Amino acid sequence: MTTLLYDTTLRDGSQGEGINLSVNDKLRIAQRLDDFGMHYIEGGWPGSNPKDAEFFMRVRELNLKQARVSAFGSTRRAGGRCESDPQIKMLLDAQTPVVTMVAKTSRLHVTHVLETTLDENLAMIRDSVAYFKTLGKEVMHDAEHFFDGYKLDKEYALATLRVAAEAGADWLVLCETNGGQMPWEVEQIVRETIATIQPGTNVRFGIHTHNDAGVGVANALAGVRAGCTQVQGTVNGYGERVGNCDLITAIANLKLKLNDDCLSEDQLHGLTDLSHYVSEMANVAPNIRAPYVGQAAFAHKGGIHVAAILKLEESYQHIDPKRVGNQKRVLVSELSGRGNIAYKAKEFGLDVNTNEVKQVLVKIKEMENKGFYFEGAEASVELMLRRAQPGYVPPFDLIDFLIVVEHRRGRGLLAEANVKVNVNGEVAHTAAEGDGPVNALDIAMRKALLPHYPQLDSVRLADYKVRILDGNNATAAMTRVTIDSTNGVRNWTTVGSSTNIVDASWQALADSMEYALVAV
Repeated sequence: MTTLLYDTTLRDGSQGEGINLSVNDKLRIAQRLDDFGMHYIEGGWPGSNPKDAEFFMRVRELNLKQARVSAFGSTRRAGGRCESDPQIKMLLDAQTPVVTMVAKTSRLHVTHVLETTLDENLAMIRDSVAYFKTLGKEVMHDAEHFFDGYKLDKEYALATLRVAAEAGADWLVLCETNGGQMPWEVEQIVRETIATIQPGTNVRFGIHTHNDAGVGVANALAGVRAGCTQVQGTVNGYGERVGNCDLITAIANLKLKLNDDCLSEDQLHGLTDLSHYVSEMANVAPNIRAPYVGQAAFAHKGGIHVAAILKLEESYQHIDPKRVGNQKRVLVSELSGRGNIAYKAKEFGLDVNTNEVKQVLVKIKEMENKGFYFEGAEASVELMLRRAQPGYVPPFDLIDFLIVVEHRRGRGLLAEANVKVNVNGEVAHTAAEGDGPVNALDIAMRKALLPHYPQLDSVRLADYKVRILDGNNATAAMTRVTIDSTNGVRNWTTVGSSTNIVDASWQALADSMEYALVAV
């Protein structure tokens, strides 16, 4: 079984709230979709806006190896002719090998939305499909609201498909536009429809689903089980309202659960990269809990789980994450067991014994009870493991620090930090002004350490996050600070927690500097 993949991220996906793609974004995504192995790429609706018209002009310059580009539009207007219809002309001007036309299949939409007759709607479908077929186009007939229309008036919904097939449509795509059908309903209706329409024709069937009831992918798979050989969807499920069928999840399920030949194993390996690439282009943070490709998809936190996967990975993983380009992760928290700590030590390249593992585990549980959070701060975990080893000598020790924040006439708010640290037996005492207390502390600390450790010159703060843990305590609340650092090559995250935000910041900042010196 080979299901063809039809991506509509550039049209349907861009209709999602918060999704805004430039022409260059769309072109880069199109190239990436082709490199990945997508069979069809729907570029947009050339009659709806200048951006899509420009895309179709420029997409011809791309060197696409496999994907066929489709322009999306609708059938001719009621009472008109294809030859003089401006929207039909724009579809032609797009010069794509594939034309996808949406048409009404529900009598409710024909009479109340199009405000035309049932017979005229059939004529619109017949004329439009036949017109593009005479011009040599591959024609996708998108049967909008098909499942609702089928339930309302089965015979009319089937009649719309029949005239499209008779006019030469290559594909009849059954659209679950409102996203409210259940998988068993979709499978039954698709099966009945194909059995009625397909005999005696060469027409093939596709499925296009939305995710309003949370079953967009399940409904797409139900359509395939019932005989559809094309699945339409968007990368990461972007789309109007709740979104479309997530093509990333659908592809993984087709290949790994239904043994479908929609992609090769090598192509499947690029699934996670594709998901993250489109997220980056759309300026949307990746969903860490996305099936298959999310950061948390193969993350293990509970001690019992980790103990099991160390013996047998498939005990708590339904597939090998490498098949979709993802990886297994073991998290460290108050729920951890010794196996979590031992696994992380091995991952960090550290040789630790049982007593050291136990010591670090106890400390982590105590610290998380005080507000620390180590799942995203693995640099702080590695430092604890290093400090637990005999003979570990920290590169510096804090003696004390003083921070003054004041408002000065003519200069506004000013922060000044004084830091005293012991570096290899030598006491360094420095002071610095900064934009705020943490910035001043960072600058003063660098002044003390740089003469001894010039490599710290390349280290900078990439992100600084503060979270209030118990807001009911108002200004006395426990505060957690996480700091993301980078030297341009490596990135790492450290954490601190205290009722004093400056103290919490110092803990995370000191860990960041120490990690840069002993582990990077």
